[in-house]
Amino acid sequence: MAAANYLPSEDQFLCSICLDVFTDPVTIPCGHNFCKNCITDHWNTNDQHLCPMCKTFFNTRPELHVNAFISEMVAQFRQSAQQKASSSSSEQQVSKPGEVPCDVCTGTKLKALKSCLVCLVSYCETQLEPHLTMSSLKTHQMIDPVENVEGRICTKHDKPLELFCKTDQKYVCMLCTVLDHKTHDVVPLTEGYEGKKAELEAEIQQMIQKRQLKIQEIKHSVDLSEEDADREIAEGVQVFTSLKESVERGLNELINTIKEKQKTTEKQAEGFIKELEQEISELMKRSTEVEQVLRSEDHLHLLQSVQSLNIQQLPPTKDWTEISVRPSSYEGNVVKAVVQLEETLSKEMKKLLPELKRVQQYAVDVTLDPDTAQSFLILSDDGKQVNLGDVMKNLPDNPERFSKCVSVLGKQSFSSARFYFEVQVKGKTNWDLGVARESINRKGRITVSPQNGYWAVWLRNGNESYALDDPAVRLSLKSPPQKVGVFVDYEEGLVSFYDVDAAALIYSFTGCSFTEKLFPFFRPSSNEGGKNSAPLIISSVRVN
Repeated sequence: MAAANYLPSEDQFLCSICLDVFTDPVTIPCGHNFCKNCITDHWNTNDQHLCPMCKTFFNTRPELHVNAFISEMVAQFRQSAQQKASSSSSEQQVSKPGEVPCDVCTGTKLKALKSCLVCLVSYCETQLEPHLTMSSLKTHQMIDPVENVEGRICTKHDKPLELFCKTDQKYVCMLCTVLDHKTHDVVPLTEGYEGKKAELEAEIQQMIQKRQLKIQEIKHSVDLSEEDADREIAEGVQVFTSLKESVERGLNELINTIKEKQKTTEKQAEGFIKELEQEISELMKRSTEVEQVLRSEDHLHLLQSVQSLNIQQLPPTKDWTEISVRPSSYEGNVVKAVVQLEETLSKEMKKLLPELKRVQQYAVDVTLDPDTAQSFLILSDDGKQVNLGDVMKNLPDNPERFSKCVSVLGKQSFSSARFYFEVQVKGKTNWDLGVARESINRKGRITVSPQNGYWAVWLRNGNESYALDDPAVRLSLKSPPQKVGVFVDYEEGLVSFYDVDAAALIYSFTGCSFTEKLFPFFRPSSNEGGKNSAPLIISSVRVN
């Protein structure tokens, strides 16, 4: 019974000629077994009759007889292997989306377990059995299942891609190494995989670190914004508290003024009423006397009495015809109070909320970029001063350089947040200052305007100031500034210019839309026969 359940291994039933399971096995006199067709073909192609296994020589070709025992055992082996394959196939999983399906299965596709780089086919567990049991297939190179097996084969030499060329950063086959990649640095696939894996991991880690740094940068910006917000709130509370107090004082002064006027009117009216009442009292006394005389029926006596009363000598009275009490006019008081309030508010705003001081906290270090300077311009060694020279320098005409317009940009660019810088223009009669976007035209004649990517102000003839807006705006300044401050709020789309010494706003470009890097822009202009030879000087910002 034990023998009945025993199933020898496949190696016991392999023909040594075809290396496959016996088909019609026969035994020759030396005792070795072969497939009938295999030994027949072997002897037909050789002059001598030798045993392929032990090399025994036979004078005549031996008669071949079927080995019944081995035939029966081979049949049992094939049946058992088939049953085993059939049983295991029922336990296999059906291929799901994202999994590699078996290329051999018909109907329902089972999940592939391996892909063969020789057959270029992916196999499920059942279809994989021959590669596990047949010696001729055991030598095939098997890998974990992949969708595109053909992609693992060299398209030029039809060989597996087993190596990695570090020179060309590509996978190659063995023939590639002796032909196209003979002098290249070629390593085994595993080494190339490990190197690429380490490279990818390092790249991912670098990306992670960059994003962690960006998180820290954002958090720092939030902290700075919070500090700015707290400072702005504190200043706002201070300002509006002062403004509220100023308004309340103005209101109280207005009320008191109106009340005083009302009291004066009431006092005047009371005086008039008192005088009128006194006159009425005197007239009533005289009226009583007249009534007593008029009661007499003696006409002669009446006339004599009237003459004795001397009616013409009545108590002294005023002529009240033109006398009146006019209501006080309060409109002038309200207007005057509002004007005074505006003056007070203006003073309080300048005192409590100095705008220049607020923007100066965003000061940045700006230096001139010699690669952008027009060839007539002379820049100082520290990159802080620029003026126009008399000789054109032989400089490369790179794309960044202004060709005709005597201008230069700052080295530093800005594409977010806020920044501020100051330029001394003392002693100059002509100049342009501002910011410009990166894509501005720098060749030939240039028109400075926001439409062309410039936000700037200029001075001409020593006293004519313009904001180069669309259209240009004439500026009414009490006197030309000696030092100009330039402030940009990138997100708000704001560019403002200040007279630093007067702490006064010169002009603001509002509602701008910035999508590129912005660079500080300087144009010292022509020398005007020496009148305008003073340099433009980038000054360090001092906050008072």
